[in-house]
Amino acid sequence: MRLERVAFRYRRRSPWVLRDVSLSLPPGQVTEVTGHNGAGKSTLLRLLAGLRAPRRGTIAGRPAHVGYAPERFPTGQPFTVRTYLEHMAAVRGLPAADDWTGRLNLDRLRDVRLPELSKGSAQKLGLAQAFAAHPGLLILDEPFAGLDSATRDALPALIAELAAEGSTVVVSDHQHCLDDLPALHRLHVANGTVTPATAPVHAGPHRDTADPHEAPAPASWTVLEVAVPSTEAEALANELRAQGHIVRHRERSEPPSAPARPHDRMDTSK
Repeated sequence: MRLERVAFRYRRRSPWVLRDVSLSLPPGQVTEVTGHNGAGKSTLLRLLAGLRAPRRGTIAGRPAHVGYAPERFPTGQPFTVRTYLEHMAAVRGLPAADDWTGRLNLDRLRDVRLPELSKGSAQKLGLAQAFAAHPGLLILDEPFAGLDSATRDALPALIAELAAEGSTVVVSDHQHCLDDLPALHRLHVANGTVTPATAPVHAGPHRDTADPHEAPAPASWTVLEVAVPSTEAEALANELRAQGHIVRHRERSEPPSAPARPHDRMDTSK
């Protein structure tokens, strides 16, 4: 599978989330995608999976069968675990793969309705439907989030098993649960670019390997309140997230008040 000069943005005049991305993903390779929140990791995964089309450039060689597990599995569907997997198998024209419910510890939940699943169980169902696709390309967006310890410990071996059978596997994983996989390939997403990362990036107080792409943490933070028309909010939020900023939305029905005078502004950095 090959990406050639791929670029993507969500709207015509919105900022580019990804620019000029060229890379190869051979069969049997496991690739871990790293980067700050909002850098474009999930966008890259959706492009690889075929859920989004690039605005520029080409993606060639995508396998016929793609398994995709989103970061948040949509549980608001009128199925039980059993009927959902049967439905997905029918849509794909494949036989139901009941063995994945056992391997992911879902057997006792087969008759539970999707809206009644816990976050961890919903995550396992998302993985089960992705694995059951017999994927030539497997895309997993933060698959370890919310899993019980037994499933989290077992998942790297399941991923390695599919790769050994020839699947191309791409995983976004900020918890670095794949560090022990041999020949793990890494890509880092930052500022709209995707580049090889030669070393694992460990987060938290026990960081033991520095990320050459990661800017040092700021000594303090300032909160800025910016009012924009609703039609422009999403584009601006995407641009700020792509630059590594934290963005939260707050809707208001009335127009904003006049800007504060300089001496009325509050600096929250202290």
